[in-house]
Amino acid sequence: MHNESIVFSEYLEKFIAHLKEKGKSAYTVVAYKKDIEQFLGFLAKKQVTVITEVRKEEIQLFIEGLMKDGYTKKSASRKLNSIRTFYRFLKNENVITINPALDVAHPRFESSAPRILSKLEYRALRDYARGDKRTYAIIELFLQTGLRIGELADIRIANVQVDTLIVGEYGKNENRSIQLNKLAKRAIAEYIKVRPEATGEDHLFITKNKKPLLIRNIRNLVDRCFREVGIEGAKVNDLRNTFIAHQLAAGVPIAYVSKVVGHKRLSSTESFLDLVKSEQPASQVKLNEL
Repeated sequence: MHNESIVFSEYLEKFIAHLKEKGKSAYTVVAYKKDIEQFLGFLAKKQVTVITEVRKEEIQLFIEGLMKDGYTKKSASRKLNSIRTFYRFLKNENVITINPALDVAHPRFESSAPRILSKLEYRALRDYARGDKRTYAIIELFLQTGLRIGELADIRIANVQVDTLIVGEYGKNENRSIQLNKLAKRAIAEYIKVRPEATGEDHLFITKNKKPLLIRNIRNLVDRCFREVGIEGAKVNDLRNTFIAHQLAAGVPIAYVSKVVGHKRLSSTESFLDLVKSEQPASQVKLNEL
């Protein structure tokens, strides 16, 4: 057991380095860091600065305070998960013997159903995006492959082959191959024609300054498209949800869709079945174009 005078600041950076070593995405690492810094700021106001002095009551007050400040139960629950992960790290480092966050209950909340875009909505989105070849390629890849936003941001030019997209490892997700349909292939090809020449930069999607397009850039870009088209209550991940739901509705086998989108559990894909009404089963394993 380490000396009780050890303060949090000495271990936050070690925790962040630990997350990076485990292969967590840059977005996930930043989220953890912000969550823990916010929690430490709360403790500082309570004049609690020593690791071993934190009790479950302080953590509970922090979570309750978040919801009073307007955070959703889902957001507060995610921050509690971050705190639990941080304390698990401290326990593994023998800094503490008990994880006080484990005794704090998650706020109860109902998970909202995935937002599925209608044909009218995603066609309007696609039509608007045609004005910019990079934006159009991004929208089409989401709609035609069901990629995660981090996976799309990490695509390298070499990952795009004739009829296949190689999706590299992302976080805990293993690499996989996705068959590209003609709409996705055409959109990528048209974008590559106007993509700035960037020596030494192999990311597929780049900025005008020839830097990799970051997750936040992609999110802002898609959100702007939603606003311009008038699609309300939608987020970037809903393009992935839309792909999954429409494939299942068209009769594409669940196991195949699950493999394409990189779900670790078949149940994750099956959860979409209640949202769709299956049409005639596909005669062969082939993804449908949206």
